Amino acid sequence: MITSFVLLGLAARALSECTREVLITASNAYISAQSSGSLTTFNTLSANLTYLENNITVTPSTSLLATPIKIDFNRTIHDTVLCRTYIELTAATNPHPYVISTALYLTDDKITYVDSVVADAGDWAFNATGHLTYTKSESWPSIPPSAQLPRAQIQAAADAYLDSWGNGSVPVPYGTPCARLEGGSYTDTKNSGKNTCKMPEFPKPFYAGNRRYIVDVEMGAVAVFNDFPFIEKTKPAGTPSVNFVRVEGGSVGGIRYVHENTVCATRNCGR
Repeated sequence: MITSFVLLGLAARALSECTREVLITASNAYISAQSSGSLTTFNTLSANLTYLENNITVTPSTSLLATPIKIDFNRTIHDTVLCRTYIELTAATNPHPYVISTALYLTDDKITYVDSVVADAGDWAFNATGHLTYTKSESWPSIPPSAQLPRAQIQAAADAYLDSWGNGSVPVPYGTPCARLEGGSYTDTKNSGKNTCKMPEFPKPFYAGNRRYIVDVEMGAVAVFNDFPFIEKTKPAGTPSVNFVRVEGGSVGGIRYVHENTVCATRNCGR
């Protein structure tokens, strides 16, 4: 019986896996479509597509994807195990600035699910110019195979970071240095070389739930889509948010960078 469950698990995993090249093609197609505002060449979309924008179901033609946006910078990771890709777009010089966090889920080399968190003026700590400045200053090179961490360890580091918001006793593997980019605000503007990522505990009860993951071992990174409670009074269960975390071994020894992108239902939310 145990053998059967193991085999079923391996079979399911094999069915979900895809190549890095397929994921790169999909993410490039998405970036191109968002830049042009045209869906005509976005031929990796499945006919059976689910598209979420800030947790609301839309269609590609009614989503932000149908609006051309000048993209100043992008950062992508690719999860070949779950067949997902994550794209962080910074559009600071666009007439309407945005920071966009998007996950693409693929099945049989086609995009079947899009999950996009779109932040602009009035969202939590939003400042696209600041976001552009600091994200461009960071170094996220691919990690040599000999130094790569297991995907479970990368995901666990991000989970510990999120869990610590509700329970300050949770040990978080912060690295040294560590910097957090929250909207357009940066915790280590002076490049101090210290851990500046530690978060205070929020009033209880607190749990950032509905977590969805994209993990890239080669990049030592994970994007965690979640619902962020407390910050938005009109959404006690949580508002759409993404925490994009880089985890390194070696001299850093833990979380190196955290990017948070959180939207507000009411302008300039927060408590």
